[in-house]
Amino acid sequence: MTTKTYHTLELDKILAQLSRYADFSASRALLEALAPTGDLDEALRRQQETTEACLFLESRNSATIGGARDVRPHVYDATVGVVLSPEQLLDIKATLLSAGTLRRAIDKAADKFPLLNEIALGIDEGKALVSAISRVIGEQGEVLDSASPKLAQLRSELRVAHDRLRARLQSLISSSNNALYLQEALITMRGGRYVIPIKAEHKGRIKGIVHDQSASGATLFIEPLATVETNNQIREIELKEAEEIRRILAEITDIVSQDADRITWTVEALAALDAAFAKAKYAAELRANPPKLVSFDPQCVPGSTIKIYGARHPLIDPRQVVPIDVDLDKDTYLLVITGPNTGGKTVSLKTVGLMVLMAQCGLHVPATDAILTVFDTIYADIGDEQSIEQSLSTFSAHLVSIIDILEHADDRSLVLLDELGSGTDPAEGSAIARAILNDLLQRGVTTFVATHYPELKAYAHSTPGVRNASVEFNIETLSPTYRLIVGLPGKSNALAIATRLGLPHSIIEAARAYVGEADLKTDALLEEIHRTREEIRQAQARLTDAETESVGLRAQLQERLAGIEEERREIIEQARQEAHDELVDMQNEIADLRRRLRVMLPGRDAVGTPIAGEIKAIEEELDIIEELLDVPVEQAAAPVPVPKTIRQAAKRELRVGNRVFVTSLNAKGEIVALGSSEVEVQVGPMRIRVNRRDLERMEQPVDEDDGDDDAISKHYEQTAALPAAESPGLELRLIGYTVDEASDVLDQYLDRAYRTGLPWVRVVHGKGSGILRKAIRDTLSNHPLVKGFQRAAENEGGDGATVVTLVN
Repeated sequence: MTTKTYHTLELDKILAQLSRYADFSASRALLEALAPTGDLDEALRRQQETTEACLFLESRNSATIGGARDVRPHVYDATVGVVLSPEQLLDIKATLLSAGTLRRAIDKAADKFPLLNEIALGIDEGKALVSAISRVIGEQGEVLDSASPKLAQLRSELRVAHDRLRARLQSLISSSNNALYLQEALITMRGGRYVIPIKAEHKGRIKGIVHDQSASGATLFIEPLATVETNNQIREIELKEAEEIRRILAEITDIVSQDADRITWTVEALAALDAAFAKAKYAAELRANPPKLVSFDPQCVPGSTIKIYGARHPLIDPRQVVPIDVDLDKDTYLLVITGPNTGGKTVSLKTVGLMVLMAQCGLHVPATDAILTVFDTIYADIGDEQSIEQSLSTFSAHLVSIIDILEHADDRSLVLLDELGSGTDPAEGSAIARAILNDLLQRGVTTFVATHYPELKAYAHSTPGVRNASVEFNIETLSPTYRLIVGLPGKSNALAIATRLGLPHSIIEAARAYVGEADLKTDALLEEIHRTREEIRQAQARLTDAETESVGLRAQLQERLAGIEEERREIIEQARQEAHDELVDMQNEIADLRRRLRVMLPGRDAVGTPIAGEIKAIEEELDIIEELLDVPVEQAAAPVPVPKTIRQAAKRELRVGNRVFVTSLNAKGEIVALGSSEVEVQVGPMRIRVNRRDLERMEQPVDEDDGDDDAISKHYEQTAALPAAESPGLELRLIGYTVDEASDVLDQYLDRAYRTGLPWVRVVHGKGSGILRKAIRDTLSNHPLVKGFQRAAENEGGDGATVVTLVN
């Protein structure tokens, strides 16, 4: 692929936009040099890398290369003996720290991001170098006193000398004897020496060396002779300090030189990761999607695939761009696009070319969906190729470019040609265009061509492997819609436009007479086809909107039904609670009445008194009422008979997930499997199989809409209780019993369980020494009501429990 093609299709502008999402210069350089690959495996790898980067950034919004820099020039300087500055060493440190942070973040999810992890493996955190730099250089770029003992000593001496010098100078400027000679009472520096400002006219009054004067000449800056020696000492210490700092920096630079390769690899890995993140950010900005890349189909010629839906040219304003669809069937590999000027033919060609180039660069494409073949080469001849320097006309320039394309294109190439054969006599241009297309067709080259020639419409219609396409034009607004329609040729709009603009009717009619009748009929037929197609498109859009609205309404209705069902259950539960509270209040009132009756007749035990007999009768009636009130709320009301039709509906409509009441066990459960006559129900931690006749559904699913459902619902609402049952329960706990006690309790329990129809029970005896377990199992072995028994499963007690199956 040539740079001319990249420039023609504006890939260079895409890469310039892309590079702005890079965080440092090394990755920007990679992106600016990005080129499409003709290798399918490499293109797939690039796409996967970009997809992983998108997912990584979605899961870790703060992921970044941080303060990384392209420090390869610094590393090179270190290898050739240049001592690095503290700032350069801090850049290296920041880059290594950022690299280490990013590598650890990717390593945590290496299985999700294998390609990113593969790149990150090239990162060396350089912990020893980072530690060495941190030890000698501060965050502001200063060499620390702790960098070496000698440097610490020199800086200590320097501070002492400075203090001594400033004290001496301060005494000079504070002396009243010198006040008359001073311009200002301050200490400053000139040429690295401490000086004081004196008035020029008093030169010589304070003995010293003049180092500078003010611009006006009124002030002289002198170093008093009394401080020269101290200033000299300070200067000597400063030179020693600078020498020691240079030695320390040279030592760190030597470490950088030794780690040069690893630092370079780290920068390159960071650049590759940042480039992948830039592609992901660019994809998010374009609302792009990963294309599906495929190989050439060997079953047909040339076997290329181009299916693009909702493709948007990335360089056009998103608010104005019109998406296009391009779908070539397996038997079509040459598309002829016709339509008016400025109608979008060139944009359509560039959009297709850019989609392919971006996909083969590893970029996601701005389309809702795309399936593309990876082409070996892509050629494009688009735009005005006129060249004054080479004395080439537009036609000649285009022809030179096309000749080059014909020499190199093959059945693995994609060719894009704009205004083929234009710039010369229409008859000859059309003939040349047809000949070129025939050559490309015979060689199996996938080709897109834009043209004005009506002869090419007929050629596309009658030639196998070639298909027409057109760009729409709105006659009402006299402007193109930029929509590409594959399968229909563009129609002439000249007469319609002239009429719309007000050309005299007589001229219009004369023009029609000059146009062949067949051409007029063809245009009329095309107009009818376009109109029908637009009506179908609008109808489909309305259907889609209606379907979307229907889905929304269905979701709202289901949500409302769920709310109604939940409210119904809450009302029933509230009614049960109120009934329970009323029963408790009545029991309390009865107890209070008993106390009051006993208080009324202290001699109530005396037999034969009328009052005593009446009170006795009242107490007996209270006993009966109290016995009735002792029944739990759930059993307080006798079960209302369920109509047969309702019972049958309830049984018939049992479904997996229904909450049910197992009448034979007096227990609640949930249906987990359905059989023809039996149902598997989860009761607590255990599953049991029971007959459908033993189940009563406790609630109705929200989405059922059956005529019997209301009756069932009303039945359960009217009966705020379930039928009473004399079941001893599914479990007997014997932990803490003696062997004799356990034997008696077990015998009574098995008798009750058998009489209530329990199919099996669980006996919990604990593990302990095993004596109680052995005694229980001995009893079970000879018990007439026991069909068999076995050790409980681990999640149900293991050796500490025994599951007993009762006889039928």
